[in-house]
Amino acid sequence: MSDEKVVGIVLVSHSAEVAASVAELAKGLAGGGAAVPVAPAGGTEGGGLGTSAELVAAAAASVDRGAGVAVLTDLGSAVLTVKALLAEGDELPDGTRLIDAPFVEGAVAAVVTAATGAGLDAVAAAAADAYTYRKV
Repeated sequence: MSDEKVVGIVLVSHSAEVAASVAELAKGLAGGGAAVPVAPAGGTEGGGLGTSAELVAAAAASVDRGAGVAVLTDLGSAVLTVKALLAEGDELPDGTRLIDAPFVEGAVAAVVTAATGAGLDAVAAAAADAYTYRKV
């Protein structure tokens, strides 16, 4: 499936462990999600808590398969980092979009939807719809 265009997913967290764990969870719940490129971009280059524009840009480049890249974030400065990269215009692949969605539920919805071959609009809508998931 490497020649097929598919939406890539980047998960930006202040913690490398959180980003990697959510990526693993989302791929696992999507039946392995082997066809969906998912990359965590967590923490700083030195392994600390925080966000790194360089790690986000590298993750986005690594999952770009020509159908767009959906970026989900956890908290404030992760959002600001992605917005700054998008504003610069040349740091992220064309078709990269910051998705307003809950981090865990949105990531699962995004990966599951991308695994069906859906486009970026549908992946973004599914992730955003995760805000409506009720637990009680």
